[in-house]
Amino acid sequence: MGLDQYKQGKHHMQDDFPLLLSTLYDHAVWVHPDQEVVSVEADRSISRWTYASLDERIRKLASAFDALGLEVGDAVGTFAWNNHRHHELYWACSNTGRICHTINLRLFSDQIVYIVNHANDKVLFVDPDLVPLVAPHVDRFETVETIVIMGDQASDAIPGSVAYEDLIADQPEQSDWPMLDERSPMMFCYTSGTTGNPKGVAYTQRSTYLHTISNLANFSIEPTDNVLPVVPMFHASAWGYPFMAVTKGAKLTYPGPDLSPEGLVKLFVDEKVTFSAGVPTVWMGIQQHLTANPDIDISSIRAFLCGGSAVPRAMTEWFWTEKGIRVIQGWGMTETNPVASTAVLKPHMEEWPLSDQLDRLETAGIPIPGLQVKIVDEVGDPLPHDGEAFGELLIRGPWIAAEYYNDERSPQSFDNGWLRTGDVCKITPEGYIRITDRAKDVIKSGGEWISSLDVENSLMAHPAVAEATVVGLKHVKWQERPAAFVVVAPGQEVSEEDLLEHLSDRVAKWWLPDRIMFVDDIPKTGTGKFDKKVVRDQYSDLLMD
Repeated sequence: MGLDQYKQGKHHMQDDFPLLLSTLYDHAVWVHPDQEVVSVEADRSISRWTYASLDERIRKLASAFDALGLEVGDAVGTFAWNNHRHHELYWACSNTGRICHTINLRLFSDQIVYIVNHANDKVLFVDPDLVPLVAPHVDRFETVETIVIMGDQASDAIPGSVAYEDLIADQPEQSDWPMLDERSPMMFCYTSGTTGNPKGVAYTQRSTYLHTISNLANFSIEPTDNVLPVVPMFHASAWGYPFMAVTKGAKLTYPGPDLSPEGLVKLFVDEKVTFSAGVPTVWMGIQQHLTANPDIDISSIRAFLCGGSAVPRAMTEWFWTEKGIRVIQGWGMTETNPVASTAVLKPHMEEWPLSDQLDRLETAGIPIPGLQVKIVDEVGDPLPHDGEAFGELLIRGPWIAAEYYNDERSPQSFDNGWLRTGDVCKITPEGYIRITDRAKDVIKSGGEWISSLDVENSLMAHPAVAEATVVGLKHVKWQERPAAFVVVAPGQEVSEEDLLEHLSDRVAKWWLPDRIMFVDDIPKTGTGKFDKKVVRDQYSDLLMD
């Protein structure tokens, strides 16, 4: 074959071997058979496994899929916490071509029924303590043929259910994994669906493989690490960490149903966790617990990824200066499979003053290698990456979704290969993405934009504030004005006047909230974010007096 044909790509210069997760998995079991996986179970007991002992169970589960009549491309629903059986389901599905459909157990019941039916789940795996959330809706599941209880007993509340341990007990270990199409789906993740029904995103073998490798190249996990994903396995594949940790041969610690600060911190200490991942509200609770118990030693932790909503600058500073723990803010969406950028410092920034470092660490970070981003104005024209212009963030790349699964709403979010994120942001010349707001949350007051996120972060920098959210509410003169809703930290006292004074030298005067209300708690979505839609609806007329 001639040189011209090579140049035109008409010859494969490398073997066209598919990008399959089973190859990453087999390598990990072969090289790190004795690496440990720790799992907190539904009854709060702790079980300990090795990669090799779980491999036997995963191969039995794969044979059980055959016995259940599951074919390649069939969806397997999971309704479960972060534990070793959920881990087994992740890998048995991805290695055999079944689709692991992780169901967000914090969705409304009608949404759960909708996505089970929309995904055509054939089998549903349910943790024992979650049976009461599922049992009332069994008759509404249109395609589910078998319900498996993830333990050693079936459930009387779901007649005909099967115990997980009975399901795999007598199955042979599947020997070889099938050669799959790398573009075939291996996981369904649905958006949290704050408006309308949740939208499904199909993660493929190829997209998850590339997400795994690129994220490990961006921020390395090593076999010496112990990774504890606090972010649920039912939410965007726990941000990919079950795949990343296994690929590198790291220890995994699954926290099960106890996500309290006390429970998590005990696991950090007992298991010597080195890396974790979760939403800001989790880490704010842990910060409060550690502040109240200063003698607790969590020095094993070197860093954690924090995302899902804006990370308070004050919290990032506290963990670094008080505990020596680097907080890495990450950004992504269900549609980005999911991690798309991380706020890591460039080498020359490591010697900078802390305040300059925090200016970068409080951003959504730099895109993961392999992804492209741009910002556009209201008519779709590109804007400069000068740190000043702001517009909607668009992103594309080999692990970004191209459409929603079987959903007519796709054209609203996907435009000529680009995903419209709905996030309003600036991009600095250094490549850092600074998200100003969600497009639906930005406050337009008298024709001028106010960033609710900036005001929230400034409020949460006050030591008496545990949580704060800011929304735009209807106003007779200015169309919209900001109102803040604050949860006071335990044992603290603070007034509206105190907080307004605190904000006065941190944000523009006309950004100051018209009202600061103190509340016992702030409504949250199924993924732990502040649910601003609920807050806006509940207090819609607050500023109309």
